[in-house]
Amino acid sequence: MYDEQITTGLPGNGVVRKLTRQEMPMLREHLLRLDPESRRDRFNGFADESFIERYADKCSADGTVIIAFIENGVVSAAAELHPPGDEPGALPEIAFSVERHVRRKGVGSILFKKLIAEARRKGYDSLRITTGAQNEAMRALANKFGAHLTFRHGESTGSIDLRKGPTTAPQPLVAVGTDVARAMVHFNRECWKLMLAMYGLRRAA
Repeated sequence: MYDEQITTGLPGNGVVRKLTRQEMPMLREHLLRLDPESRRDRFNGFADESFIERYADKCSADGTVIIAFIENGVVSAAAELHPPGDEPGALPEIAFSVERHVRRKGVGSILFKKLIAEARRKGYDSLRITTGAQNEAMRALANKFGAHLTFRHGESTGSIDLRKGPTTAPQPLVAVGTDVARAMVHFNRECWKLMLAMYGLRRAA
């Protein structure tokens, strides 16, 4: 049984809805189609095909919720809601990826709204978001929905308080120098945690 679909305000004949467990391979195919710049923005650094294969498998196994923009049976954009880790104070984390041909068409905002609704349905109070300093589109979208971002070690990190009502005015973004942003090629915290988990290691507290 499919999740409730959103069709209003979307390009073409696309819909936004949650992927079923059987449809999770569509996330992998979407991530593999990302162009090099989009892939770098999504993972804040280098991510080859084998990494993406393992990442998608982990999302399928750990209960990650994927809310996707689907057109003609293909996922072209995805919002990920990852369950909180085991460490004290861990928050559920969110991530987004949008293929170039559907950018600037309102897809990201619709995905964000549905993801927040899903997080509230699950009873989460706060969400964590981490994005590369060079990913201005993602930072602007997060800011639009009330994320308070800070810049540190090549990434913008912040949280969204779900106990508050919808954001009506954008919060100021943290300024990041262009030369610094272009130099950021390391994985973000989410990628490192994933890699450590894949190799059976535990991140130091």
